[in-house]
Amino acid sequence: MDLEKISEFIKNARLKSHLSQEKFGEKYGVTYQAVSKWENGKNLPDISILKEICKDYDKDINELLNNKSFLKKKYVFLGIPIVVCLIIIACFVFFPKKKEEFEFKTITTTCDNFELFGSMAYNSSKTSIYISNITYCGKENHTVYETLECTLYESFNNQLTVIDSSKDEKKTIDEFLKNVQFHVDHYSESCKMYKENGIFLEIKATDSKGEVTYYQLPLELEDNCISTQS
Repeated sequence: MDLEKISEFIKNARLKSHLSQEKFGEKYGVTYQAVSKWENGKNLPDISILKEICKDYDKDINELLNNKSFLKKKYVFLGIPIVVCLIIIACFVFFPKKKEEFEFKTITTTCDNFELFGSMAYNSSKTSIYISNITYCGKENHTVYETLECTLYESFNNQLTVIDSSKDEKKTIDEFLKNVQFHVDHYSESCKMYKENGIFLEIKATDSKGEVTYYQLPLELEDNCISTQS
C-alpha cells in the first residue's frame, strides 16, 4: 500500500465534491480530524470506508492499493516503435496473469490495556500489514521514559523474528504510541503465513532508573473477510 497515493486520492475526492473535511467526515461517519490524518498520510481509513470512498468516486481499490506504477500519458509521444515494443512485452508478461482481487481482514489485539487499528490486505501472491492508532487504556501512567520501543514480531516454532520496530526517547507511553505505525508490504506470499506463524507487538519502556516494563499485545484477525470484489 502506498500511503501517499491513498491520501492524495482521498484529498482529491473531497475537493472534487466541494466538501470541507468536516462534511466529508460526516459522509463517512468519522470526525474531521480523521479526514485530516488520512489526507496527510498519518493514518488510513478503515478498509470498509476506503472501499466505500472508492465506490463513490469510481476508483478501483485494487489499483489504489497496488504499488506498481503505470505508464503516464506523457509517454504516448515517445513514438510508435517504443509503444509497440511495450505492448508486446506487456502481452508476454502480464496477459497470462489473471488480475487477483485483494481480501481484507481487520487486525485487533486481545490485550485489555491497549487498543489499535490494523488491517491486512492479501491475495495468493502477497500479504501487506498496516497497524496504527495504538492507544494505551490501562492504569493511568504519566511516567516520562528514557527510551520506548515498540517491536512487531513474528513467532514460529518458538523462534522470534523482528518484522519492524519504532523507537523514541523522553516521552510518556501515550505520547510515544501516537506516532507509532507499521506498514509492512510483502509481509509474506499469502495470508497462510500469518495463520501458521502469528504476529504480536511488544512495547519496551525503560525509565530513568533503568527499570524495564514490557507489554505484549497478541494480534488476531477478525473472522469475516472484506473482499474488494463488488
